Amino acid sequence: MACGLLVLASLWTLAAEDELSLGRKPWQNLGKTLTEMSEPSFLRVWFGHPNLQVRDADGQVLRVEDQRATEVRYLQGVGRALWTTLRIATLGTVLAALIALPLGLLAARNLQAPRAFAWGAKGVLDALRSIHTLVFGLFFVGIVGLGATAGILAVAAHSAGTLGKLLAEAIESLDMQPVDAVRATGATPGQVFFLGVWPAVLPQFVSQVLYVWEFNIRDSTILGLVGAGGLGLLLSEAMSLFQWGRLATLLLAIVLMVTTFDALSRAVRRRIV
Repeated sequence: MACGLLVLASLWTLAAEDELSLGRKPWQNLGKTLTEMSEPSFLRVWFGHPNLQVRDADGQVLRVEDQRATEVRYLQGVGRALWTTLRIATLGTVLAALIALPLGLLAARNLQAPRAFAWGAKGVLDALRSIHTLVFGLFFVGIVGLGATAGILAVAAHSAGTLGKLLAEAIESLDMQPVDAVRATGATPGQVFFLGVWPAVLPQFVSQVLYVWEFNIRDSTILGLVGAGGLGLLLSEAMSLFQWGRLATLLLAIVLMVTTFDALSRAVRRRIV
């Protein structure tokens, strides 16, 4: 009931504020955009004009362009951006796992960490998880400057909240009898963790890290929009200049990369779970 009322209230207030308009000629604009995107720019490598004359409004030739060579150089730039995106996602995920591990252990109720540390860890995890990666990207660009470092830190900050929460829940779902048996032998807290908790939770934690890595590969493609490296800058450039053919090429590259690594991650997760 409450959800239905929220939906109705959202529709009513946005309509009253004239925020649900589709703009002028939406279907015409959509058709034009899709038509131009149906010819991805990478096709120019084979079908581009080798001596394209670029003219001004008066018909004078400004330059002669080899579309094939130009597109090859552009695709090389796309390849470098994809590699940067993959490295940002990978290193950010690894750093997130390292941050999430102690926080998740403290937040797990059945490990009985001191209450102040447990609540502090939960608060940090909730805060990290609630702030979007792009917001962290803007934050870290302001601190460390433009480039991949800001992207890695942004991915790590947001993902640490997710991984820490998942790890805490995985620990809380464990059968505590083996853990209590280790504790009853007089083992130290470190021995209880490494002998009773870690072997049981490790496969699930690795699976969670791989899943978050999949998501981060997708998320990292837009970090360049805020100057944090990767494909985002090329995406922003293509959209701002209405280069729909190049946008289609970028989207195809993103789909190919994400699909490949999703399949790789699923295969690894099937082996370890």
